[in-house]
Amino acid sequence: MSANSLPEGAAVWHSLEVNKALDLLDSNADSGLTSQDTQQRLQQYGPNELEETAGRSTWEILLDQFKNIMLLMLIGVALISGFLDLMRLQSGNLKPGEVPFKDTIAILAIVILNGILGYVQESRAEKALAALKKMTSPLVRVIRDARLVEIAAKELVPGDVMQLEAGMQIAADGRLIEESNLQVRESALTGEAEAVNKQASLKLPEETSLGDRLNVVFQGTEVVQGRAKILVTNTGMTTELGKIATMLQSVESEPTPLQQRMTQLGNVLVTGSLILVAVVVAGGVIQDRGFKNIQELLEVSLSMAVAVVPEGLPAVITVTLALGTQRMVRQNALIRKLPAVETLGSVTTICSDKTGTLTQNKMVVQSVSINNKTFCVTGEGYVPTGDFHLDGQKISPEESPEISALSVACAVCNDSVLQKEQGEWAILGDPTEGALLTLAAKAGIEKDQWNSKLTRVAEFPFSSERKRMSVISQVQEVATGEASSRGVDPAIAGFLQSEPYLMFTKGSPELTLGRSTQIHLGNHTAPLTEKQRQKILVENDQMASKGLRVLGFAYKPLAQIPPEGSDEVFEQDLVWLGLVGMLDAPRPEVRLAVQECRDAGIRPVMITGDHQLTARAIATDLGIAQEGDRLLTGQELQRMTDQELEQNVDLVSIYARVSPEHKLRIVQALQRRGRFVAMTGDGVNDAPALKQADIGIAMGITGTDVSKEASDMVLLDDNFATIVSATKEGRVVYTNIRRFIKYILGSNIGEVLTIASAPLIGLGGVPLTPLQILWMNLVTDGLPALALAVEPPEPDVMKRPPFSPRESIFARGLGSYIIRIGIIFAIITIALMWWAYQHTHAAGYQGDRDAWKTMVFTTLCIAQMGHAIAIRSNNRLTIEMNPLSNIFVLAAVVVTTILQLMLVYVPPLRDFFGTHYLNMQELGVCIGFSALMFVWIEAEKIFLRIMGKKAV
Repeated sequence: MSANSLPEGAAVWHSLEVNKALDLLDSNADSGLTSQDTQQRLQQYGPNELEETAGRSTWEILLDQFKNIMLLMLIGVALISGFLDLMRLQSGNLKPGEVPFKDTIAILAIVILNGILGYVQESRAEKALAALKKMTSPLVRVIRDARLVEIAAKELVPGDVMQLEAGMQIAADGRLIEESNLQVRESALTGEAEAVNKQASLKLPEETSLGDRLNVVFQGTEVVQGRAKILVTNTGMTTELGKIATMLQSVESEPTPLQQRMTQLGNVLVTGSLILVAVVVAGGVIQDRGFKNIQELLEVSLSMAVAVVPEGLPAVITVTLALGTQRMVRQNALIRKLPAVETLGSVTTICSDKTGTLTQNKMVVQSVSINNKTFCVTGEGYVPTGDFHLDGQKISPEESPEISALSVACAVCNDSVLQKEQGEWAILGDPTEGALLTLAAKAGIEKDQWNSKLTRVAEFPFSSERKRMSVISQVQEVATGEASSRGVDPAIAGFLQSEPYLMFTKGSPELTLGRSTQIHLGNHTAPLTEKQRQKILVENDQMASKGLRVLGFAYKPLAQIPPEGSDEVFEQDLVWLGLVGMLDAPRPEVRLAVQECRDAGIRPVMITGDHQLTARAIATDLGIAQEGDRLLTGQELQRMTDQELEQNVDLVSIYARVSPEHKLRIVQALQRRGRFVAMTGDGVNDAPALKQADIGIAMGITGTDVSKEASDMVLLDDNFATIVSATKEGRVVYTNIRRFIKYILGSNIGEVLTIASAPLIGLGGVPLTPLQILWMNLVTDGLPALALAVEPPEPDVMKRPPFSPRESIFARGLGSYIIRIGIIFAIITIALMWWAYQHTHAAGYQGDRDAWKTMVFTTLCIAQMGHAIAIRSNNRLTIEMNPLSNIFVLAAVVVTTILQLMLVYVPPLRDFFGTHYLNMQELGVCIGFSALMFVWIEAEKIFLRIMGKKAV
């Protein structure tokens, strides 16, 4: 066999006859391959394993953290500072008690801490492929050399003949050769919860979607029932599971909006700092007409470089995101990747599965049609309480014997159990049958009671070919209510003459009706006319058009128990009972969540493997789609090019009969249109789309390990409303990040301008040392910034469109605010610095003449406290706000002020940080100048309010 003789790709095996597939793979259904064949093919195709491409090593991830431009600048500052300290140490110019290299050590410590922080966030290895590998079976049974042998799954090759039994995990893709009542659970691969009935004899069109390929089986799925013999067609990376592994490894992780903004921020700050350093050094050299003060100019430059970098910002952002994750967990959203907290706030489109996320994953009967009368049924989930309504009027089941008769059929022709567990009604068995049991209970028909009235003696089980099932019950006499009399229960009295058995049939309405010749009318039967038959079919179509899953019910009295396999004989001349229409009902809270999405400028999109009529009914009910909105099916999507899909993707709110692999194309098309996409998924096949999406959201209850590992967030309750709550939290986090960036960078610019001005206005020495600047950036800025990170949300946070994920960090006036406040900071501090310098150098001054530097240091720190209090709101004055609404800000201001005073008045700290004692007058002057910062910001708010403008 040559590789060229094989069909291209796995998509065609379902379109071939069994014999043709065997011929193409040069195999035999009875004897399998020979040992020689298997060895050759193992060399040709390789082992049946998922291959993993090499990723970044641990060391590469760690080293990448130190490529950040701000950290590189700090490393350069640390080295130059260390070199200057070494020169002073060698020349003996150190002051008494001064510790050499303390600035270098402090700066490098900050660099290392920031590097470790980034590494911890980024080093979480992707485990999606490892989870995929767990889905492969270790041992399989194959026919080789005409003998049944057990081999390792990795030794399978195309052409092998493999045997399957119930409970086995399928180890490779294959074409069915023969099967007996084979059911395979493919939910992990296709997203469909129900087991699929497989048929070897089928020949399907090439374009048949993955979930409808009933004559093939797939690696990683599970045999639920029956047995089969299959021809292995694809192994390893060519299986459907292997394709997912390939897609997973080909999806590259894009930096989040926050990461992009922080990179932009670093570039701007470092570039601006270097330009300013060059200006100051050049100005100093020109002013001195030479390089005699170059060491002093270098010290100024070092201080400016340290001042411009917000060393505490990465830690503050990390803590802010971590606090956001804690709040989200309380709302049933588990964040797996920390930057995803803020990323959620940028989402413009939420693509959601239907089943279990938008709906309850509980089938609920909505409508019953009996004798040309359609009853609406109320109730939620599997709770057995609800009412029947006819033309808007409530109807008691006792008033309508047809309801009781149909309800008996729903309860008896049923293999499921309705029970209460921990206060919740739940179903053991099929959800469809659970809905029928709930319907019967609403009509007062309890299955347990009727099992004694109609004892099951035989059955014709459901199969995909028959599309129906029948249960044969022996009729038992019961007390009828009259004194000492026994007979048949009144609910089924009209079913019988004298027959001892009843057969109830349910299934496809068309097929069940086609086998019916009579119709049940209250307490008697009558011939089924052609007019009645047509009315029933019209009603069936109307129910189906509303997205309901419709079942037909009939019965037949029997004189004897039918022998096994006689269904074609006995399932004839049935008596028609009626139609039951059910729906996986929407979650009640989702309607409000969808409306909140729309108010917030977020577009919800439904993606489902379900039928288009059902999808449209649910989407319209929830407000996801309006009447006339476009719906796209999987087959239509398959025929579209990427360009055509991109042109249509903004117009489509519903995708139906979509395979999970289509999700990747939908995500990519939306992203090419500039949309920021959150995508939900639970199956293995969803993993590539989850990884590609800006926010991948896995299901916590129904999701596979593979989907969870590929996701950014896990919904612990599988609820769409939780996504909306998490999006709101993401917006709050981003707003608070912008708030403390304003706070931190405003002061940093003030520090830089103050330091730069000192040599230019002729003051001797550098007003701030690198260590003091680190203290301000880490403590004075850091503690209040952390407090601002927990500021409660603004009232309109979900009443505005999402901000563009591609907007600059300086957008919407943030940049101008930082520059404006930085300049005001600098003007206030430079004015204080000039006064303090004159004060400390005046004749008769008793203190240390360098105390002016400590006054500058203290003023900058305390001014930031006023800034922190004022910046809590962009528009409201501080006196208009509840001071206890964020008690952490007040606490941070008090604690930071005390710490700053300790640096001035506690001798060991004073010696280490190079500060000087200030008397009460000097401290009072510092506080007075600092208060001007608070007054300015509050005055700005009043000015903007008068002008009718809204602040940043």
